[in-house]
Amino acid sequence: MISIYKTSEENNMCTLHQLDNIEPGCWVNIVAPSDQELLLISKKANISIEFLRAAMDDEETSRIDSDENKNILLLLDIPFTEMEENSLTYDTYPLAIIHTETMLITICLKNSKILLDFIDGKVKSFFTFKRSRFILQILYKIAGYYLIYLRQIDKKSSMVEKRLHKSMKNKELIQLLSLEKSLVYFSTSLKSNEITLEKMLKLEIMQKYPEDQDILEDVIIENKQAIEMANIYSNILTGTMDFFASVISNNLNIVMKLLASVTIVMSIPNMISGMFGMNVGGVPFGQYAYGFWAVFAIMSFISLIAIIILNKKDMF
Repeated sequence: MISIYKTSEENNMCTLHQLDNIEPGCWVNIVAPSDQELLLISKKANISIEFLRAAMDDEETSRIDSDENKNILLLLDIPFTEMEENSLTYDTYPLAIIHTETMLITICLKNSKILLDFIDGKVKSFFTFKRSRFILQILYKIAGYYLIYLRQIDKKSSMVEKRLHKSMKNKELIQLLSLEKSLVYFSTSLKSNEITLEKMLKLEIMQKYPEDQDILEDVIIENKQAIEMANIYSNILTGTMDFFASVISNNLNIVMKLLASVTIVMSIPNMISGMFGMNVGGVPFGQYAYGFWAVFAIMSFISLIAIIILNKKDMF
């Protein structure tokens, strides 16, 4: 899907308009494009098809590249949330930002909240024709969403931990494992993005205006903060998983110990009643009317002694 936008300034207000055709100063947002759509944009914008296909590989790493037409490709990993088995999961996908002499092009495999914020008017004072500034605003949004999702992961892990205190099942541990995997993805992507952002400081388009360089430095600081948060949460989550795995194993041992004690106590009446049930001779107390109750009292007495002994050994 190809969407074309352009901003205009009316009464000191920035207004975003959707266009039907590409024109200078516009923003071309491409989501999950077909090969025909990529070829169309490649011809109209005079951009290498390899640049446009860079974001189609979800395993592509963050990088900066340029071609002979002075088009600059900026490839970054951006955070995404997805619903999987009634649970919110976190992952990253590549976003390609192509800076040309007349327009800005963004390409992604999925609709991103980062770009939707610009389309829905949640970002104030952005202009599609100020291409370098627009790129920096997108980068700042990316770092901001990483921080938001990292806080969500931290809160979600805390909720799972509370359920784990009384749980002996693997469901909660699997959820924590999923969150830990998300943190690994985030940490890897953020470190890759950091290298790309550092390289951007040397780009000519970022050295034209001191304000742009200051914004880029702020983006790098936000990115480093997200890396630190991801590492801290990942270490905490790893320790938590190890701790609760031990707790679940210990809870299971306690249950097995209780069941073993109950089995021992219940086996005593079975053994005594089994011996009294053997028809190999005279049965003790058989000639008395209260014989059954005498045998029952003996079984109860021995079982009570077994319970007292097991209780002193902390088996109950």
